[in-house]
Amino acid sequence: MRAVIQRVSSASVSTSGKIIGSIEKGIVILLGIAQGDSEKQSDILSEKCSTLRIFEDENGKLNLSLKDIEGEALVISQFTLYADTSKGRRPSFTEAASYSEAKELYEQFVNALRKENIHTEVGRFGSKMVVSIQNDGPVTIILEV
Repeated sequence: MRAVIQRVSSASVSTSGKIIGSIEKGIVILLGIAQGDSEKQSDILSEKCSTLRIFEDENGKLNLSLKDIEGEALVISQFTLYADTSKGRRPSFTEAASYSEAKELYEQFVNALRKENIHTEVGRFGSKMVVSIQNDGPVTIILEV
């Protein structure tokens, strides 16, 4: 399971020209799920995302987590994080989990964030989306479990 996390001042996701999710200060999580990923990995990654210290404290040090600042999360499914580009020019996505397997783990991940009292918005799983991100910093972190 992979996540690209971007610290944001605001972000939104739209589909068919309509905004379906938006947040203010917090993180955007682009979440990729591979074949064989588990519920345990989902729980570990969601906990790591909510407690990763990537927000500045009063001294300007990256010392605060999403939970510490009471920030928000926008979670976007991103099977392309498992693109294999080792052969040719067209990526292969055979490592990505199947639609049903990925959707279940995606929903578990989102629910785990919500159980931590993190306001969490989502995209539309499996749909074409436009994600608008105001990257703050910029701070971008890649996590894998």
